[in-house]
Amino acid sequence: MDIATRATTLLDLHHTGTTLVLPTVWDAWSAGVVAEAGFRALTVGSHPLADSRGQSDNEGMTIDDALDGVRRVCAAVPDVPVSADMESGYGTAPAELVERLLEAGAVGINIEDTVHSEGGRLREVAEHADYIGGIRQAADAAGVDLVINARTDVFMKDGQFEDPLAEVLARMTACEAAGSRSSYPVRVPDAATLQAILERLDGPVNVTANPRSGSPAGSLEDLQVMGVHRVTFGPLLMKELAPDLTALVAPWR
Repeated sequence: MDIATRATTLLDLHHTGTTLVLPTVWDAWSAGVVAEAGFRALTVGSHPLADSRGQSDNEGMTIDDALDGVRRVCAAVPDVPVSADMESGYGTAPAELVERLLEAGAVGINIEDTVHSEGGRLREVAEHADYIGGIRQAADAAGVDLVINARTDVFMKDGQFEDPLAEVLARMTACEAAGSRSSYPVRVPDAATLQAILERLDGPVNVTANPRSGSPAGSLEDLQVMGVHRVTFGPLLMKELAPDLTALVAPWR
């Protein structure tokens, strides 16, 4: 399956009428396990990838580091569409970012509005949308239906916004207009807030869930009933494996 076909496949999976679960992996081994379990697509998380490399999230990796990890995952599952979390873009121009991401084999991308390399500032609404738009233009020029998952961290900024929901909607609406294919408001606090987001946005919405305990908005079944289009695990899958690993090896101390 060539890269253009993988990208279109990933995009189509967002529009099947069922919730797409993209387990978040961090290396070739975890990607292979997830693919073997029958998942049709997956995503690489910057946090677990950084942990696996002994580096820190929040742009503690360079773009070369991140793409090295993405490339290894994509090579391990060549017929499975892979989306990659590229934080805020690592200070890279959209055209270069798209070129290098596609070369690594990924056909989806997370881009957040927190720029950790600049003191953790939050991009302005138009600034973030413009960056998303640049990525869309570069992907279209390459002839690839790159699935841009536009992320906002507004709900993580306690007290910074008088009306966080309105701010999230403004940001995600602008990103949709700029060419994102999915919206990712991180840490949606509850089901009512998520329902409001689903009702106001035109395209798919991504929710983070814990693979054991679900999300603040409910279980997988709850999210399916609400019409959530996409679920990812962020760093939570890796974290949930730690107690099991401890229990497995502890008797051998």
